[in-house]
Amino acid sequence: MTSNPVADLIDRSNRLGADKRNTNFAGGNTSAKGTETDPVTGDAVDLLWVKGSGGDLGTLRPEGLAVLRLDRLRSMVGTYPGALAEDEMVARFDYCLHGRGGAAPSIDTAMHGLVDAAHVDHLHPDSGIAFATAADGPALTKECFGDRVAWVPWRRPGFQLGLDIAQIKRENPQAIGCILGGHGITAWGATSEECEANSLEIIRGCEAYLAEHGTPAPFGAPVAKWGALEPSVRAERAAALAPIVRGLVSHDRRQVGHFTDAEEVLAFLGTERMPELAALGTSCPDHFLRTKVRPLVLETAADAPLDEVIEHLKERHAAYREDYRAYYERYAETASPAMRGADPAIVLVPGVGMFSFGADKKTARVAGEFYVNAINVMRGAEAISTYQPIAESEKFRIEYWALEEAKLQRLPKPKPLAGRVAFVTGAAGGIGKAIATRLASEGACVVIADLDADKAGAAAAEVGNADVAASVACNVTDETAVAAAIGKAALAFGGIDLVVNNAGLSLSKPLTETTAADWDLQHDVMAKGSFLVARESARHMIAQGLGGDIVYIASKNSVFAGPKNIAYSAAKADQAHQVRLLAAELGEHGIRVNGVNPDGVVRGSGIFAGGWGAERAAVYGVKEEELGQYYAGRTLLKKEVLPASVADAVYALVGPDLGLTTGVHIPVDSGNPQGFLR
Repeated sequence: MTSNPVADLIDRSNRLGADKRNTNFAGGNTSAKGTETDPVTGDAVDLLWVKGSGGDLGTLRPEGLAVLRLDRLRSMVGTYPGALAEDEMVARFDYCLHGRGGAAPSIDTAMHGLVDAAHVDHLHPDSGIAFATAADGPALTKECFGDRVAWVPWRRPGFQLGLDIAQIKRENPQAIGCILGGHGITAWGATSEECEANSLEIIRGCEAYLAEHGTPAPFGAPVAKWGALEPSVRAERAAALAPIVRGLVSHDRRQVGHFTDAEEVLAFLGTERMPELAALGTSCPDHFLRTKVRPLVLETAADAPLDEVIEHLKERHAAYREDYRAYYERYAETASPAMRGADPAIVLVPGVGMFSFGADKKTARVAGEFYVNAINVMRGAEAISTYQPIAESEKFRIEYWALEEAKLQRLPKPKPLAGRVAFVTGAAGGIGKAIATRLASEGACVVIADLDADKAGAAAAEVGNADVAASVACNVTDETAVAAAIGKAALAFGGIDLVVNNAGLSLSKPLTETTAADWDLQHDVMAKGSFLVARESARHMIAQGLGGDIVYIASKNSVFAGPKNIAYSAAKADQAHQVRLLAAELGEHGIRVNGVNPDGVVRGSGIFAGGWGAERAAVYGVKEEELGQYYAGRTLLKKEVLPASVADAVYALVGPDLGLTTGVHIPVDSGNPQGFLR
């Protein structure tokens, strides 16, 4: 036994989880047993440390472990009434926790505690699940591993599965682990090093057998009409489909999307057996809990007219919902949880790629990753045998298991903007970055759009990771560039729900010194640019059918006739009236259009830092460093307006409290009578 079982367990878990050949994200669990001193009695106590429910091996930390008294856990064997009491047994794990217990114990805790080995790994490698889902899996396991790896017929995870594996370990002392039918693998060892080596022996052994004995084309012959489109054409087609698909799969609740056209996805989608295999669904519980029982599959030609593809998509979606409801009604019992929604989580488009969906970007991305795992599993199983996933009734028992429902109920309450995708222009700094940061903090996925691609990328990295924030280069004066940016945003998160027209600049000059170029530049960026962004985003929102918000960052200057500022103020007045015009036009689509009128935002503003601050300070006869105080001094509240002040107003407009407000401007000027709206 190791001197520090927890440290060894964490190290082993992180190594195994870092290589996705070994297990999928958040899949599987690992454990270690050891002895510590009971802080109450001072006596030695045998403990089990096991990865808690919902954690990920690759990023596991000590606080992610559940800690249980081994004697109490094993005493449950004598009181186990049988497989019908699985839920009751899992509930008892909480009464076996030691001290503060750590993380919530997972459903697989019994497997780890009852197996007589100091270290146990339960993993979901694609190669191992290929064996586990092969029709002749027991014979293949015997051929590949002899008596070193045992076969365990499919059993729903729980206490009885733990008893089964413990018995196999006792009766097969030469065995290093087992393959769990329809599910994954389990390995054990006297030391952490031995356990890890045994896990890898099983995984690499499966991989080697597949490589040596697998047939070269397990998915059948290529289908010409489903062949992959050229990358640029694929991206264009995917961007056009994204809002349509997202709108459909958000029938029951709003979803965030993810798109991939990875090579293994396109290869699967382009084969003759794809529809047949996809219809069988995934097998490993970790897979189908995230991908649903089966995907929605299109069968139109890759280069078919877009209208034809969309019509086919709508028909398939309607049929999918009917099929899923029938699936639920076939197996649901009186005590079953209510149906959680009949929309697909995975949508496969031959020649284009795969859309995956979830309540947030991470969930959507992981669902897609799990379906790639499922493709690998199907490929492996078909290469050496016939793919035979667990029965549909078993999938339902797990999908609508009371324990799974309890896990969902433990999830934290979603933030106000969860599930919404925001596109903010001029967001690499200043007001735009503050807005993006605030929207992300309230749960939105945010696309940072800016003329400077490098600065946009840096700002996105500050706002959040790739599941929270993305960046696009966007020249708002170029309609082709705007369309491309909106398309990239749709592919990043599935669509767009919330647009903030913030990009702007200013040149402060008297009328007689303002050139036509000065006028054109400012109107191109703010008036024309806002129009182009609003038009393209409205097209996506209308296609989605989920409503939306468009917010213009206008200005006090849109109503205040300030000196020596003709081009800027006129452009802002143009923006202000666009708000009214678009609110009137887009309301029938559930799209609200509102504006924010800030006073001069000096601190943190890119416009003021770019020379406009010095120009305006000269107009008012104050030092540039005193300009913010000057603006504050002429207000009723005597407070300076900051980027965060504008961000707060944007959130107020798009958050849950002003859902019936459209066509208005909110002044954010600390009470400047010259900016009062009339």
